[in-house]
Amino acid sequence: MNIAIDGPAGAGKSTVARLVARELGYVYIDTGAMYRAVSLHMTRVCIRPDETDALSEEMKCLRIELRPEAERQFVFLNGEDVTDAIRTSEMSRLASLYAQVGVVRELLVEMQRQMAKRKGVVMDGRDIGTHVLPDAEMKWFITASVEERARRRYEEWKDKENASLEHFIQEIADRDRQDETREVSPLKQAEDAVLLDTTGMTIADVVRVIVDRAIIRK
Repeated sequence: MNIAIDGPAGAGKSTVARLVARELGYVYIDTGAMYRAVSLHMTRVCIRPDETDALSEEMKCLRIELRPEAERQFVFLNGEDVTDAIRTSEMSRLASLYAQVGVVRELLVEMQRQMAKRKGVVMDGRDIGTHVLPDAEMKWFITASVEERARRRYEEWKDKENASLEHFIQEIADRDRQDETREVSPLKQAEDAVLLDTTGMTIADVVRVIVDRAIIRK
């Protein structure tokens, strides 16, 4: 079966989805990394999110590959390993802006649906259960308080970026507003998704809950 995991920024979707896929022997598809890769490429060629025509043409030149390894998933952009280059708070912020552009989403959503056709996929994002894979056999919406999500981001980035916890609280709140109000596929919980508030839970706890439910469903 296919498993869709949605939720807001900083909820731990990617880490949880990757570990769930490993536990079940499924394929993990990191949709956020795909949008980050688009953002990286477009900033390199100086195309802004509001330049729709230029975006449409440039998207035709993009080739994004996800290559899973034992401990992490590598992301290749036109043959270049950009796994580390896309993991910055700036790329996270820009990804939200480019994700609002219809032509960008249309192309990436089609790529994601093709990847999921063979089943046995765990896919995370913000509109997987509502738009990308509405027929997924299992759907989760994982979230946590803004403060909890900001604290997690701060712990992840405090040694890499000179930013305070307050900065991340504001950034997370702004990102939530962007994602929930965008015109194209806004962030929302699918009607048939299970809501899981991970505030106070460890990653291992969250993974166990999802894997146990998946094993029962099998």
